[in-house]
Amino acid sequence: MKKKVILISIIVIIMGVILVLRLSSPEDTWICTNNVWIKHGKPDPTPPILGCGENQQINLYYYNSKLDTDATGNIACSKKGIVSVSRTIPKTTTPIEDTIRLLLQGKILSDENVQGITSEFPLPEVSLTGLNLENGVLTLSFNDPQNKTSGGSCRSGILWFQIEATAKQFSEVKSVKFTPDSLFQP
Repeated sequence: MKKKVILISIIVIIMGVILVLRLSSPEDTWICTNNVWIKHGKPDPTPPILGCGENQQINLYYYNSKLDTDATGNIACSKKGIVSVSRTIPKTTTPIEDTIRLLLQGKILSDENVQGITSEFPLPEVSLTGLNLENGVLTLSFNDPQNKTSGGSCRSGILWFQIEATAKQFSEVKSVKFTPDSLFQP
């Protein structure tokens, strides 16, 4: 009887160790091999959003009022003030979406700030909820529950210009539309 209890105890311990090893091993995952996501086991059907191996250069478009003045020195609120800054992000399967999301974070580096580069982003509770690219038209859907994308024609125009320029750096984007239509209104 004592041998039976010991044998059962050993079997339970071995099964427990096997179970722990099985649950902790990355059998069902995506593995980056030669800069490509490869399925290992049965992972979630969609590969990771972040890039695999390589990085890519993108531009974010911010605003510099020093470059956007009329003949009398007044701010013109035009596209002339839109300037690009370079960023490196991981290669991704959704570069347009990831780049727009990065723009919305509004992170300006200290040397860019010294140059006069600014942004109204980030805007509280404004978020990108989806995008669709069809026949060169990129439709961006946003959530703006507090109407933070409004607030005067100058401000809302510059916000629009920033997103539009950031999106159009991708050759497949010919024009940009926003939904809902109430976004970026004076």
